[in-house]
Amino acid sequence: MSEESVEFKLDLGKTATPLLHYYEMCVGSGHAALALRADWQAHLRKCRDELGFQYVRFHGLLNDDMSVCVGNPEHPEHRFYNVDVIFDFLLEIGMRPFIELSFMPTVLASGSQTVFHYRGNVTPPRDFEQWEDLVRSLAQHLAGRYGHEEVARWFFEVWNEPNLDYFWGGTQEDYFELYRRSAAAVKFVDSDFRIGGPATARDGWVEELIAFCRENGVPLDFISTHHYPTDVAVGHDLDMEERMAASRRGILTEWVKEPRRRAGDLPLYYTEWNTSPSCLDPYHDDPYAAAFILKTIADNDGLADAYAFWTFSDVFEEAPFPSRPFHGGFGLLTLHGIEKPSYHAFRFLHELGDERLHIEGAGKTAEALAATRGPATHVLFWNYDVPRSDIRPARVKLTVSRSAEPLRATIERVDADHANPKAEWDAMGRPHYLSADQVARLRQASAVQVDELPVRPSDADQVVEFALPPWSIARVTLSPTGA
Repeated sequence: MSEESVEFKLDLGKTATPLLHYYEMCVGSGHAALALRADWQAHLRKCRDELGFQYVRFHGLLNDDMSVCVGNPEHPEHRFYNVDVIFDFLLEIGMRPFIELSFMPTVLASGSQTVFHYRGNVTPPRDFEQWEDLVRSLAQHLAGRYGHEEVARWFFEVWNEPNLDYFWGGTQEDYFELYRRSAAAVKFVDSDFRIGGPATARDGWVEELIAFCRENGVPLDFISTHHYPTDVAVGHDLDMEERMAASRRGILTEWVKEPRRRAGDLPLYYTEWNTSPSCLDPYHDDPYAAAFILKTIADNDGLADAYAFWTFSDVFEEAPFPSRPFHGGFGLLTLHGIEKPSYHAFRFLHELGDERLHIEGAGKTAEALAATRGPATHVLFWNYDVPRSDIRPARVKLTVSRSAEPLRATIERVDADHANPKAEWDAMGRPHYLSADQVARLRQASAVQVDELPVRPSDADQVVEFALPPWSIARVTLSPTGA
């Protein structure tokens, strides 16, 4: 396949602009009870330390497996010990909860409809006053244990994707009543506590919730919603590759603009996104996901106030709990804590720094993002398009001007042949259960190598060149030779 020649120009003398790490504000997880596991906690601690995530969001804080609401349906008892164990851990590692108020405890539920392997009840409450009492009791408990000032830094989000029958057995009117009652309960404890929604799939119900709250005097502190590029194929009988191919390059950036407009002055938080909403999507494990992440985050800069990737770990349970090391799980880390290509995308982004530099140039599918951190300049490159697209390898030429002194350049690659542990797993015969030696081999295969890049003088400029394969990312670090 012939290469596409792509030229980029970076002027180090131009004024930098702020780079907001909105993609680090929050990250997703599975459901609350998983946060009681040691491996889940170890994976989150690693992601906090190396990727900078500040909040974590998960389903099912109020599920029966958390034992928060039990006993007699007429006089239910509230118990928050398991909630405390989780939230104590989050604060210990320097994180905070983005609280999703879901799902319905059985003793409060109006029906028996459930979702997922862990059977989260998705029906409206039998008595909305009992729901309001539970939420108020939870908020009071949290304020008493952690202090009002601390909890005021948290977020309360009402439910998950109520515009899908799969997740909500009631009507839109029922959801708005659930939201109204939840907001009343939280604000009763402290008017500074933040609550929002509608936490919908596919950017839905944003305008409707805003209108409902304005017309009825209901507090609304932020808008939250979700989207995945494969949403474009909903309702069509397509396999995963066909659904991915049916989307368009940059489709999430197209979609985020309308919710941004509708949200107005309210913060807009995307509390789920990924290549697809399937926990059996092989693209989650591939370099494809890393290229998709860099493309999406770079393009959505300035549009969303938070962009919570779904999820940080394959310690995740919606279908029966997985056991294969590479099964298409959502996580940045495998079950064994092995870094996927997507993990490196977030690590590169975290280490960029806070000063974005203007970089000129782009190919049909190859693009770049540059920023400074101390004396070093980092340039992230990606070569991305949807599956079955006309994507070619890129021959990148980066010209750097107005450097005060000669530069040293290094490159770190993530592609089919670099930092791709799934390829090593394939070479091992795809073992279902891993020995300690096999885990060590996969960790080694997941590591990013740092290689020197020749720097060629060109008049007053300095030039580096390298290859960028399809569905790959690379980080080029430029530093003064005297540093």
